[in-house]
Amino acid sequence: MKLSVAILLMLVISIGWAADKPAHPGVGKAVDVGDVKVPKANGPDARTVAEIVTKRIELKDKTVLVRGKVVKYTPEVMGKNWIHLRDGSGSAADNTHDVLVTTKDQAKIGDVVVVKGIVHTDRDFGSGYSYKVLVEEATLQK
Repeated sequence: MKLSVAILLMLVISIGWAADKPAHPGVGKAVDVGDVKVPKANGPDARTVAEIVTKRIELKDKTVLVRGKVVKYTPEVMGKNWIHLRDGSGSAADNTHDVLVTTKDQAKIGDVVVVKGIVHTDRDFGSGYSYKVLVEEATLQK
């Protein structure tokens, strides 16, 4: 059991999770993909990245649709692929410009995808890796 926990912690540290504040600065930063300007998805559940982050309490446990550019992709950790999306909304200064998505689908950095998933809040994976908001159980459309 202790070995499994140690392996999991090594994986978590190596991918540099931490949307709210990096536990290890410089590790696993999002790639600079230039100026991101992606149009908002269409439909009643469509939200921008900034809307998901700032309205996380009202969106908790609800399905959202968001279009964004993949700026970070970490495959196969805890049986999921971890994707950071940006659409040009929000601000880096207050961390409203980036949302973390978990999915079984694959993507590449630079892909523009539409994601449909469930907003979850205040997720704590231990070892300092906690998130105010993320979109889980997502499916991707390119």
